[in-house]
Amino acid sequence: MRGFLVGLVVIVAMTVSVLAIRPGGFRRQLRLVARRFRLVLVLGGIFVFGSLVIRLAFKEGPLVDFGPAALGLVLGIAFIIWGRDPAIPGVNASSPRP
Repeated sequence: MRGFLVGLVVIVAMTVSVLAIRPGGFRRQLRLVARRFRLVLVLGGIFVFGSLVIRLAFKEGPLVDFGPAALGLVLGIAFIIWGRDPAIPGVNASSPRP
Protein backbone atom coordinates (compact mmCIF):
# COMPACT_ATOMS: atom_id res chain seq x y z
CA MET A 1 0.00 0.00 0.00
CA ARG A 2 2.86 2.35 0.83
CA GLY A 3 4.46 1.73 -2.57
CA PHE A 4 1.19 2.57 -4.33
CA LEU A 5 0.91 5.89 -2.51
CA VAL A 6 4.55 6.78 -3.20
CA GLY A 7 4.03 5.93 -6.87
CA LEU A 8 0.91 8.10 -6.99
CA VAL A 9 2.81 11.05 -5.52
CA VAL A 10 5.69 10.53 -7.97
CA ILE A 11 3.31 10.44 -10.95
CA VAL A 12 1.61 13.66 -9.84
CA ALA A 13 4.95 15.37 -9.24
CA MET A 14 6.29 14.31 -12.65
CA THR A 15 3.12 15.50 -14.38
CA VAL A 16 3.29 18.90 -12.71
CA SER A 17 6.99 19.30 -13.49
CA VAL A 18 6.57 18.36 -17.16
CA LEU A 19 3.61 20.72 -17.59
CA ALA A 20 5.48 23.55 -15.87
CA ILE A 21 8.48 23.47 -18.22
CA ARG A 22 6.45 23.48 -21.44
CA PRO A 23 6.05 26.84 -23.25
CA GLY A 24 2.96 28.91 -22.58
CA GLY A 25 2.71 28.62 -18.83
CA PHE A 26 1.15 26.16 -16.43
CA ARG A 27 -2.45 27.41 -16.80
CA ARG A 28 -2.33 27.07 -20.59
CA GLN A 29 -0.96 23.55 -20.28
CA LEU A 30 -3.77 22.59 -17.89
CA ARG A 31 -6.31 23.93 -20.40
CA LEU A 32 -4.69 21.82 -23.13
CA VAL A 33 -4.77 18.75 -20.86
CA ALA A 34 -8.48 19.33 -20.20
CA ARG A 35 -9.08 19.69 -23.96
CA ARG A 36 -7.29 16.41 -24.68
CA PHE A 37 -9.19 14.66 -21.89
CA ARG A 38 -12.53 15.73 -23.41
CA LEU A 39 -11.30 14.49 -26.79
CA VAL A 40 -10.33 11.13 -25.26
CA LEU A 41 -13.78 10.82 -23.66
CA VAL A 42 -15.51 11.49 -26.99
CA LEU A 43 -13.26 9.12 -28.95
CA GLY A 44 -13.61 6.47 -26.24
CA GLY A 45 -17.39 6.72 -26.49
CA ILE A 46 -17.18 6.36 -30.25
CA PHE A 47 -14.99 3.27 -29.80
CA VAL A 48 -17.40 1.65 -27.33
CA PHE A 49 -20.41 2.38 -29.55
CA GLY A 50 -18.61 1.23 -32.71
CA SER A 51 -17.39 -1.95 -31.03
CA LEU A 52 -20.94 -2.65 -29.82
CA VAL A 53 -22.33 -2.19 -33.32
CA ILE A 54 -19.68 -4.50 -34.78
CA ARG A 55 -20.41 -7.20 -32.19
CA LEU A 56 -24.18 -6.99 -32.67
CA ALA A 57 -24.22 -6.68 -36.46
CA PHE A 58 -21.73 -9.43 -37.23
CA LYS A 59 -21.67 -12.72 -35.35
CA GLU A 60 -18.49 -14.18 -36.83
CA GLY A 61 -15.85 -13.50 -39.43
CA PRO A 62 -12.80 -11.34 -39.85
CA LEU A 63 -14.69 -8.10 -39.18
CA VAL A 64 -15.50 -9.27 -35.66
CA ASP A 65 -11.85 -10.19 -35.11
CA PHE A 66 -10.15 -7.17 -36.65
CA GLY A 67 -12.89 -4.52 -36.65
CA PRO A 68 -12.41 -3.17 -33.11
CA ALA A 69 -8.64 -3.06 -33.58
CA ALA A 70 -8.99 -1.17 -36.87
CA LEU A 71 -11.49 1.21 -35.25
CA GLY A 72 -9.06 1.80 -32.39
CA LEU A 73 -6.24 2.50 -34.83
CA VAL A 74 -8.36 5.02 -36.75
CA LEU A 75 -9.44 6.73 -33.52
CA GLY A 76 -5.82 6.79 -32.32
CA ILE A 77 -4.76 8.56 -35.50
CA ALA A 78 -7.68 10.97 -35.06
CA PHE A 79 -6.44 11.75 -31.55
CA ILE A 80 -2.93 12.43 -32.83
CA ILE A 81 -4.31 14.83 -35.44
CA TRP A 82 -6.91 16.63 -33.28
CA GLY A 83 -4.98 16.53 -30.02
CA ARG A 84 -2.05 18.65 -31.17
CA ASP A 85 -1.21 21.90 -29.39
CA PRO A 86 -2.60 24.95 -31.13
CA ALA A 87 -0.08 27.45 -32.43
CA ILE A 88 1.22 29.98 -29.91
CA PRO A 89 0.20 33.49 -31.06
CA GLY A 90 3.12 35.67 -32.09
CA VAL A 91 5.53 32.79 -32.69
CA ASN A 92 6.49 32.12 -36.29
CA ALA A 93 6.41 28.42 -37.21
CA SER A 94 9.82 28.61 -38.89
CA SER A 95 11.58 30.37 -36.00
CA PRO A 96 12.84 28.38 -33.03
CA ARG A 97 10.99 28.72 -29.75
CA PRO A 98 12.85 30.49 -26.93
